Amino acid sequence: MATIYQVAERAGVSLSTVSRVLNGKSTVNQALKERVEKAVKELDYRPSSVARSLANNRSDSVGVLVPELNSPFFGHLMQTVESTMRAADKHVIITVGRNCLATEKDAVEFLISRNCDALIMHAEALSDEYLIELNEKKLPIALVNRQIDDLPDACSSLNNEKGGYLATQHLLELGHKNIAYISGPTEKRDAAQRLEGHKRALNEAGIAVNTQLIFNGDYSEEDGKVGLLELLARDIPFSALVCANDWMASGAISCARDLGMSLPHDLSIVGFDDVVFAHHVFPRLTTVSNPIDKMAKEAANYILNKVYGQNNKLQHLFEPSLVVRESTMHHDA
Repeated sequence: MATIYQVAERAGVSLSTVSRVLNGKSTVNQALKERVEKAVKELDYRPSSVARSLANNRSDSVGVLVPELNSPFFGHLMQTVESTMRAADKHVIITVGRNCLATEKDAVEFLISRNCDALIMHAEALSDEYLIELNEKKLPIALVNRQIDDLPDACSSLNNEKGGYLATQHLLELGHKNIAYISGPTEKRDAAQRLEGHKRALNEAGIAVNTQLIFNGDYSEEDGKVGLLELLARDIPFSALVCANDWMASGAISCARDLGMSLPHDLSIVGFDDVVFAHHVFPRLTTVSNPIDKMAKEAANYILNKVYGQNNKLQHLFEPSLVVRESTMHHDA
């Protein structure tokens, strides 16, 4: 493999001249520039990424922190960030935080140790204060699906409260009055906001919130099953169910069919996120669209602007929309 010394020798110039040409400096005489470029081509020289990083104090790599890998939702996030960065000739290093404070901190320290130029994170456990300090004192960060008032430009987030509202409003418009709800873990901001939207829709319809029709789940498919069984065991009639994500909705659908229910005749079900399997379950799932790919792209573009000098147009707050399929139907009181 050719070295930078061989390029300098072939071109008859100094190492510093070769370095300036390779780094795109405009201070090089055009004739010398052409000699270096000719030598690079003849020798098939490829600059070392390590050497480049030493020269410009950058690694051209960005750390990505996600809660888990086995999720279509976070798969979209990772795929979008990677493809956006790859198009800009940057690379990503991915770590998993598992929604655990210690694990998320370890992941951040690992990414810093790998000399990442910036971090793109879907972080739940890390405090606002920790993230603000990280951004100010160590390296730039971008946050997906999270809003911190002191870092407005670094955040891309969804109006989760409106999403929860849209899900329940849809059922109310179909004539449902007894509506159960399986929440995500309410210590998570998005889950708490979706539940607030559900309650607002009920209040606006003049329906009192019955806490016995709310089950606190953990966003897993299993808790969709457990949640439905628990709600049914409370022996309070309901004709519709809102789940705070599609995984739990999928579990609830599976459980309902195992119990012999005819869906949506016996029970209308709404999910949240519109992940890829939402239109493969039976009946196909009515859900709320969560544009994670768009939020991830905005986070990547923010880092490309902030760290690498690009000038991408940015959007920080995204609106959800209702996607109506066959898992909901009109209810005759």
